[in-house]
Amino acid sequence: MPEEHKPKREPGVCIPWEEKRKELPKITGDEQLVKRVWEEVDGLAYVYIWQCLLSF
Repeated sequence: MPEEHKPKREPGVCIPWEEKRKELPKITGDEQLVKRVWEEVDGLAYVYIWQCLLSF
C-alpha cells in the first residue's frame, strides 16, 4: 500500500490520545489514568458508530 493511502488512525480509534492530549489543559493528576479512560471511551464510541452503520 502506498504511503499516501495508509490510514492515519489505528483501527478501533476515533480520536487518538495524542491528538486529544493537545486539546486538554495541563493534567496535574495521573495522566496514565486519564489516557486509559479516554481510550476506553473512544473505543466504545468506535463500536457504537460501527453498530449503527451495520444495523441499518
